[in-house]
Amino acid sequence: MKKLILTLFFIPAAWHAQQTVNQDTEIVNYISQVHADSLKSHIHKLVSFGTRHTMSSTTDPERGIGAARNWVLKKFSDYAKNANGRMEAFIQKHVIQPDGKRIDRPTDLGNVIAIIHGTNAQDKRMFMMSGHLDSRVSNVMNFNDNAPGANDDGSGIAGLIESARILSRSKFPGTIVLVAFSGEEQGLLGSKMLAEKAKNEGWQIEALLNNDMIGNHLTSETNLTNTHQLRVFSEGLPYYQLDKNARSIRAMGLENDGDARQLARYIKETGERYIDNFQVKMIYRNDRFLRGGDHTPFVEAGFPAVRLTEFNENYDHQHQDIRKEKGVQYGDLPEFMDFEYFKKNVGVNIAVLANLAKAPAKPEEVRIEVDQLTNFTTLTWEKPKFRENITGYYVLMRDTDVSTWQKKFFTTKNRIKLPYSKDNYFFAIQAVSNSGNESLAVTPKVKNEK
Repeated sequence: MKKLILTLFFIPAAWHAQQTVNQDTEIVNYISQVHADSLKSHIHKLVSFGTRHTMSSTTDPERGIGAARNWVLKKFSDYAKNANGRMEAFIQKHVIQPDGKRIDRPTDLGNVIAIIHGTNAQDKRMFMMSGHLDSRVSNVMNFNDNAPGANDDGSGIAGLIESARILSRSKFPGTIVLVAFSGEEQGLLGSKMLAEKAKNEGWQIEALLNNDMIGNHLTSETNLTNTHQLRVFSEGLPYYQLDKNARSIRAMGLENDGDARQLARYIKETGERYIDNFQVKMIYRNDRFLRGGDHTPFVEAGFPAVRLTEFNENYDHQHQDIRKEKGVQYGDLPEFMDFEYFKKNVGVNIAVLANLAKAPAKPEEVRIEVDQLTNFTTLTWEKPKFRENITGYYVLMRDTDVSTWQKKFFTTKNRIKLPYSKDNYFFAIQAVSNSGNESLAVTPKVKNEK
């Protein structure tokens, strides 16, 4: 694998020569274990259940969503044997009643969940990856006909299973959560159920990577091909408590720096660091037009959550009855997937999850001093709560009209004074582990501001 080298600029009391940060060899090893053949095998197994419609059978051992979720649970449980007791797998269940919308009968809703607990029991950080298990055809209420759901969203589920296999042997400080949601096509029902549970129980979810359709490279209609880009959808302004934060956001010009957007930046930098000749494309929307995804209930509950999806969409192979018309094959079938492209997208997820879970917690009380007219910028912060492997901090900087961070300054202190005007740049702080893994970036508040 070709290494991507990042140049970091170091400042403090004395100026130092430029230094470089290489890829984490442990993460490189995990990514190398993603196999296209394994992903293909998982997709064909998911398709073999006939339909995975949310209202399909939960008791038939071979057909329907019940059989599919039991198979996913078994895969998670098998991989849990690699984790020396730190990994658990279960199904979160709830019987939902007809809602007058897309549920017309009592339905056994179930999310399949695997938790790879961190090595530090006091560290409550959670980093989540998800996809949706259910599938559909043209009529969203049709739970009888075959709905293979190979790419939508068999790709998200196969990616979860492959990630579970690889990461089950990891020993990270932070906890990784893998979730196969049900009820997505019927109104994001499974993700709403888990987001409510997470909020009520105070889960510390710092990132949710929702994967929905990550295995197709060819568009319908325009026939464009793209095997080198992955889209990440993220909201710019924080949905949660926006009314309370609006004044500060306007004053600081932080309309583009909500938690979800910061997570998207992190995915872009980390993904491109580890996946060769690949670009993570940030899309400045929470989701696509006329569509929805399982990250949205988490966004609305106050958690940083984004959607990862292929760059090109093929509407002939999603939400379609299986049929052939005028020589065109319709239906979400495995033969229309690109498993090498799919493999890259799974690699992005593993790189981000591992880098986050290995990193220290975020720095706290990050502040910018604005009480003097000066062309310098002074930033201060407090150490994170969990810092047993911390080596220092990155101070990030970018022009106000640029979407990604342009420079990094390293320091071991909790204060830095930079010869750049705070009026011309945005700044943020990351904690860094002794193996070079960065926390999510924290945007500073004005000093003495609550």
